[in-house]
Amino acid sequence: MPSPRSTAETLVRDFLTRINKDASADLDAPLYADGVGLDSLETAELSALLEDELGNDPFSTADVLPQTLREVLDHYGADDAAAETA
Repeated sequence: MPSPRSTAETLVRDFLTRINKDASADLDAPLYADGVGLDSLETAELSALLEDELGNDPFSTADVLPQTLREVLDHYGADDAAAETA
């Protein structure tokens, strides 16, 4: 069974593909402007998608809004690869 983080990554990358953004972007790429290039409506869509599929999202439950793809994914737990090497 996939971890919440890996499920979130699949959802995010599929969403980025659907809206014609760089789905292969580095995890440290900014979500906005010169990074992935999400606008406010796309961010709201991503938030709703994550909420619907995983029960919560980092945009409405975090103290600080995520600024990178990694921060979105970190909301759902540790990186699976990092956890295996720890």
